[in-house]
Amino acid sequence: MHYSSEPQVAVTAAPSRTAMGALVLIVSLFFLWGAANNLNDILIKQFKKAFELSDFQAGLVQSAFYFGYFLLALPAGLFMRRYSYKAGIVLGLLLFAAGAFLFYPAAQTHTYGIFLLALFVIASGLAFLETAANPLVTVLGPPQTAARRLNLAQAFNPLGSIAGVLVGQHFIFSGVEHSAEQLAAMTPQARAAFYTVESAAVQTPYLIIGSLVLLYAAVVACTRFPKAGADGFASPSRAASSSQTLRALRGNRRFVGAVIAQFFYVGAQVGIWSYLIRYVQDGVPGTAEKAAATYLTASLVLFMVGRFIGAALLRSFAPAKLLAMFCAINLGLTVAAIALPGSIGVYALVACSVFMSVMFPTIFVLGLEGLQDDERKLGSSLIVMAIIGGAVLTAAMGAVSDYAGIHWSMAVPAVCFAAILVFALQARQPHGNHPAAAG
Repeated sequence: MHYSSEPQVAVTAAPSRTAMGALVLIVSLFFLWGAANNLNDILIKQFKKAFELSDFQAGLVQSAFYFGYFLLALPAGLFMRRYSYKAGIVLGLLLFAAGAFLFYPAAQTHTYGIFLLALFVIASGLAFLETAANPLVTVLGPPQTAARRLNLAQAFNPLGSIAGVLVGQHFIFSGVEHSAEQLAAMTPQARAAFYTVESAAVQTPYLIIGSLVLLYAAVVACTRFPKAGADGFASPSRAASSSQTLRALRGNRRFVGAVIAQFFYVGAQVGIWSYLIRYVQDGVPGTAEKAAATYLTASLVLFMVGRFIGAALLRSFAPAKLLAMFCAINLGLTVAAIALPGSIGVYALVACSVFMSVMFPTIFVLGLEGLQDDERKLGSSLIVMAIIGGAVLTAAMGAVSDYAGIHWSMAVPAVCFAAILVFALQARQPHGNHPAAAG
């Protein structure tokens, strides 16, 4: 399907001043959700301390967050099909702000469940933002350079991730850590006061984030979008029905493989980063939480560097081939983290971030390759739904950690990289421009 009011070339031509302003806002969204995603890695450690949680219970932070993506991604695609990309972005930002503001009553009442609800609401907003931004970047230029273009746009995501970790490291972590023996020696009143203070540490950062996101929503609402970028979908009279489009996508083996691969990728990425601080403190005894968070910051810096390296390598390597190479490397690194817990394992996990960098955008582009406009929009929402892997597999890692130790939990991302490698090898086969060709 094509846009009803403009030919397809209008989307891929050199952007006008109006389109450039909209493009800058779209790329900026990658920064916003990067910060939100990686603040969760800080929250897992913070809530484990403030609520006396097991690794599995702390992992529910990611479960609540990524269930928001899973449940809202398809409604986001349908909403933008009915209205516009711009309307979807504004609604997503409003949900993001509402979730951030919920951190205030959650901290006031010291209730873990309300924190999980707040994270679910934030992720619901991010589902709208990601469903809009990723496909928009892929169509704003020639299709043969879509993978490189999305990798470059996604480079702003780790910038936000780094900002999120730094905010958590310096404004949420107190640096006060008590052993189980020290906590047991405290009076009930002193112990309750400690937990309350640690819980309240998240209030101010999230109130500031919510206010900034509201301001950003106002800017987007006042910005003119180009018609193709704003309307997004074909008019109902020319567009296939949602059920017809979903059937066509279900019959596209490349697309289905991309959805499965994205499930495993997000699970691997979120799991490694979520438990990296725990892994460092377990493998290198005596490491304080703030010092351990430095390894997470280093991972995110390497992730950002990897995005630029990956974009450059995509000039010489086909996307599927580069994806396969990076998956094979990360499979070896996660096996090393299992077999060699300690400093070597820590460095192996940090190095994983370099090679994870290209995976999300490359899988996204391979999955959307050959789809028509209408299929591309709903297909994007389904690939975003696959982010549920961050909820399911992070919780699985927590369960493995509680049973066998934190280093054995890295077997979960190892399996994930093996599954993505299978997809990458299959995606190297020629792929036609119609779903039927994939079958």
